Amino acid sequence: MKAFFFIVFALLLCLLGSASNAQKQKKKFKQAGTIQLNDSITAFSQSDIFTFPNINRLPYYYDADRLQTLQLLKKSGPSEQYYTELKNYAGRFGMQNFHENTAMLWELAKLSKQFGPPGEAVLLYKLVLKHHRQGINIEDVYREYDSIERDKKRYYVPLEYYYQLVDYRKEIDTLHPPRSVLVNMGSDINSKKEDYGPTIGNVDNLILFTSKRKKHEQGEREYDEDLFFSTRVDNEWRQAQEFKRINTSYNEGSACLSLDGKYLFFSRCNAPESLGNCDLYVAERASDSTWVSIKNLGPAINSSGWDSHPSLTHQGDTLYFASNRIGSFGLSDIYFSVKDRKGTWGKAQNAGPIINTVNSEVSPFFHHKFNVLYFSSNGQPLTFGDFDIYKSRRHNNVWSEPKNIGPLVNGSGSEYYFTIDSQSKDLYYARSEEDDKKNLDLFSFNVPMEAQPEATAQLKGTLTGKTGDPMKGIVSIIDLDQGVEVAPKFLREDGSFDFSLINKRNYLLIIQGDEFFRIEEIFFMNGDMEINKVAEPIESKIAFESLEFENGKANILQVMHADLDKLANFLIDHPTFKLKISGHTDSAGKEESNLKLSQARADAIKKYLQGQFKIDPLRITAIGYGSLKPITQELTDDHKQLNRRVEFEIFK
Repeated sequence: MKAFFFIVFALLLCLLGSASNAQKQKKKFKQAGTIQLNDSITAFSQSDIFTFPNINRLPYYYDADRLQTLQLLKKSGPSEQYYTELKNYAGRFGMQNFHENTAMLWELAKLSKQFGPPGEAVLLYKLVLKHHRQGINIEDVYREYDSIERDKKRYYVPLEYYYQLVDYRKEIDTLHPPRSVLVNMGSDINSKKEDYGPTIGNVDNLILFTSKRKKHEQGEREYDEDLFFSTRVDNEWRQAQEFKRINTSYNEGSACLSLDGKYLFFSRCNAPESLGNCDLYVAERASDSTWVSIKNLGPAINSSGWDSHPSLTHQGDTLYFASNRIGSFGLSDIYFSVKDRKGTWGKAQNAGPIINTVNSEVSPFFHHKFNVLYFSSNGQPLTFGDFDIYKSRRHNNVWSEPKNIGPLVNGSGSEYYFTIDSQSKDLYYARSEEDDKKNLDLFSFNVPMEAQPEATAQLKGTLTGKTGDPMKGIVSIIDLDQGVEVAPKFLREDGSFDFSLINKRNYLLIIQGDEFFRIEEIFFMNGDMEINKVAEPIESKIAFESLEFENGKANILQVMHADLDKLANFLIDHPTFKLKISGHTDSAGKEESNLKLSQARADAIKKYLQGQFKIDPLRITAIGYGSLKPITQELTDDHKQLNRRVEFEIFK
């Protein structure tokens, strides 16, 4: 028996969801629409201009002859020669050029859009936004940048939206993201005062951090800034303890350990022997586990300003830190120092204009295994709050464009001091809410996909209607192998989407919207991939040919499940809507029997939706009308078949 599906409603915007019974249905998903890409979807990753070899060699680059040539070329109008010459000049910039000659970068960005390689212009726009101080209409830059930038804040689904639908589906889904982000570390670690600067020690069961919980005994300062540590036993962090041999009446904080646990690097402020108001120090662990030989790291690293937030590579040969020294790009920059074979730390070097901005970059963390630098910034173009955490990969001495690690870590307040354990399983950082930016707490939870150092494989795709028009909706990715959370995104205006994922894993793609039935597909990430889908629209009248009952029976057949599951998923994703099921027969036979059979079939569908998907029975009405409401006069068997139907009406 054929059935028709009538829908009369104003749809809500569909939210994120997980696959219903996804484990049981793996064999049912098809790989249709999946394309293997030979090349990365990123057409342009880094241009040679972004090496900027003069950053730590000279403060300002100036060449009068080249500038005269550029002026003549500019008068002649946009040309490939002008682009090439300007790019060559900007590539020689020293640190001061970035705020004094930002207009040249703006000019180069506009030329690059016409003559440069794909993707270069947006990186140049970002450089302008990072270093602009004056002399440019910044609104023009934002307008151009926004027109070609694809990784925008508005494409991320808000976190409260994300978990709202997870709650809707939790009764029936075997696969859904765990509610495990923004988890406070609790009272054994955090105090009523500020707690921040967490660093995993040389082993994953040791954490170091800074706290202002101790009252200052004398002077104008109310609280001391001191170092504390905690150990994890049976997966529980013990009560925090103080570094008694390190802490003094001065302020100490932001510590990290060498891989062998023998050396402790930390910041001390306002000490008599300091070169600036805060300097970096190192202490050595004695045989009795006390800290001795505390030394200032000296003028090669420390300056007359503020130097803090040390992060040591596991090889122990490079020390990253934050500094507001004179000559920086902004209020605070990321610097690094390299130790030579004799054990002497070299002169501190600026990490460059890709990482640093005219505002503040602080709390660097260099991943122990991968060449990925994490840091906090309030100067990068994409931000969810005040300070956010970003990551950048170092390749051939060039930093990739920093990437915001997304709303599962970054909120509307401020996030600092990001660090990851040796397995890239758990992250630790300090964050404050938007309305309380000073009272920081420590948080820890599983590392989401956007923050994973190995999330480098690119998935991109599109969703269009049958006419080729782009669709609106939400795209979710579920990691089927390790359960790593992936922040869902809205489809872009052109119907496209993309994600950075860990390679060689199985994933579930889910696309939902208000004009089509949800799409689910399992795929194996094997290098960069592209998945293009065509949506099945929700129309005013849809024929579910699968809903054909056996003659005289009301049993739900296996072939009916797919279409009934679409109904169920829609009801789950839209909890304020209700469903009316109407069963109809033709006029053959006794009307009493027809009424009984049509009611049994409507009840069977209701029972299936309740039993398989835990839908509240109060949301479903099932009525059998027998042959009382025909849709056509029964002149032939085909007419009778049209009257034998099940109608569905969804309403608010």
